Amino acid sequence: MTATLLTGIGELVTNEVERPIVRDAAVVIDEGRIAWVGESAAAPDADDRIDAEGRAVIPGFVDAHTHLVFAGDRGDEFEARMAGRPYTAGGIRRTVAATRAATDDELLAHGRRLVAEARRQGTTTIEVKSGYGLSLEDELRSVRVARELTPEVTFLGAHVVPEGVDRASYVDLVAGEMLEACAPYARWIDVFCETGAFTLDEAERILRAGAARGLGVRLHAAQLGPSEAVRLAVALDAASVDHCTFLSDDDVDALAGGGTVATLLPGAEFSTRQPWPDARRLLDAGVTVALASDCNPGSSYTTSLPFCIALAVREMGMTPLEAVHAATAGGAAALRRDDVGRVAVGACADLVLLDAPSHVHLAYRPGVPLVHRVLGSG
Repeated sequence: MTATLLTGIGELVTNEVERPIVRDAAVVIDEGRIAWVGESAAAPDADDRIDAEGRAVIPGFVDAHTHLVFAGDRGDEFEARMAGRPYTAGGIRRTVAATRAATDDELLAHGRRLVAEARRQGTTTIEVKSGYGLSLEDELRSVRVARELTPEVTFLGAHVVPEGVDRASYVDLVAGEMLEACAPYARWIDVFCETGAFTLDEAERILRAGAARGLGVRLHAAQLGPSEAVRLAVALDAASVDHCTFLSDDDVDALAGGGTVATLLPGAEFSTRQPWPDARRLLDAGVTVALASDCNPGSSYTTSLPFCIALAVREMGMTPLEAVHAATAGGAAALRRDDVGRVAVGACADLVLLDAPSHVHLAYRPGVPLVHRVLGSG
């Protein structure tokens, strides 16, 4: 491969502590990796050249929480919520029925459309969960489909207990035979630990089984109300605990003292009219925060991390730079990756050129398609 010089960058967001923003910058890309970063005037020669023409450049977004393997539509639920009906976890079963009825090819084609939609908006790394199959056969095909979309696959057999199935028997299945079948296609295991889904004890059993099988731990928690699940996630050294809408002081202290990322999903609050997570409280406590789309047909049907950034700045107390960091480096931390989410020598050359002079415009101009070009690994 030939080296490429990306020059004429008006503002480069690197996410590096020493120099998070470089102005009048340049980047050299070689074999899909970043080989050099600095000011344009000092840039070395390269075989090819791309002129950013004064545009801002940021790392590609890292979306660390999505549910892209599904079929069907739940727009009627959204309409009802906007008319005042509260959000509950029960609607998941509607998507399960539609997903089971779809073919593998249909699920894969729909997932690919959503991945392409996310990429057009700057997402270069994406996590995808199962969880709309809820039988051994359908969860297995869900993780297989997800693996066609991304290496960051999460087994979420513990989304809800399917209708007509004994609860204890289902927990046994998820922690046993279903896990064994799905683990070869997954990197992570997750549980929806909420009222209407799984209890704290059930979540701990399933997550420990997954960890024993070699999967990394993630957890849905504190979306619908307070619980001890956030502290469970930290105790299990989960990579991420997601939602974090209702947090106690003990929860925040635990997150600040551990290695678990708090992944916030403002698209869900937008769609469900739940309270906004308090990102400022977490950041001030020293917690690593990620922003993700939570793309799913029930509570957050968006693939747009720019939209989530705008919500986080407007409603959750984040500065534009903090929000961009959370949607890039924060997402990478939630996936325990150090090769994405930053612009540094050796990292993947995943870059987004904005039709704007600054990253601030992602929040300043909400809803405007500002992504000019996406470079994925060069």
